[in-house]
Amino acid sequence: MKSLDQRREQLLMRRTELDARLHEIDDELETHQSKDWAELATEREGDEVLEGMGRAGQTELMLIAAALARIDAGEYGFCGKCGEAIGEERLDLLPYTPFCRSCAP
Repeated sequence: MKSLDQRREQLLMRRTELDARLHEIDDELETHQSKDWAELATEREGDEVLEGMGRAGQTELMLIAAALARIDAGEYGFCGKCGEAIGEERLDLLPYTPFCRSCAP
């Protein structure tokens, strides 16, 4: 069983990884300025994928921030819906989850 400090460290490390990835995505999106129409079309398709990854990363960052706030409030590891403890295995997979397996959408 991981301690709250270990969970916090896990969340902080993931936040750092996501932040770096999102900056890389932003940099990549800014460099696509091809003058060739065919290349521009290909770049635009890639941009759509990168934008989707960016949105997913931003969502995960919000979930991580909420999980860190729950740790600070002493509410981490308990389901936000039913109040039961969230299983250790679930927290290992999704350390930012606010819901137990039964209440997960």
